[in-house]
Amino acid sequence: MLSRKLLAVLGGLALLAVVFCGQASANKSAVSIKAPTEAPRGSEVVIQVTVTHSENNALHYTDWLYVTVNGKEVARWKYTAFARPDAADFTKEIKYTATDTMEIKAEANCNLHGSAGPAILKISVKD
Repeated sequence: MLSRKLLAVLGGLALLAVVFCGQASANKSAVSIKAPTEAPRGSEVVIQVTVTHSENNALHYTDWLYVTVNGKEVARWKYTAFARPDAADFTKEIKYTATDTMEIKAEANCNLHGSAGPAILKISVKD
């Protein structure tokens, strides 16, 4: 009888381990920015923002991403449990006209764990 109870307990523990194994690797949404560090005045700059995250399912996903240039929001994406990003790690691209030196700031957020903080990149604009 003891062996049946022990097997039931071990089976229950194994089931819990399988159910919660994704939570062990859970993390905050993080971003990186790829863009030139210099640009001629008036040129169009391509800014790539890459989000990295450990999960992308209905319970655990990146729920927003935003990009600002010199403190002004220029792009925002919002996601829900039923309209999630295409993958846990994904890249968004925007184009912006370089008129003055730019400070680009991007941040993403995990619906359960929050944000790893903003990424910042400066682009010097040359005449």
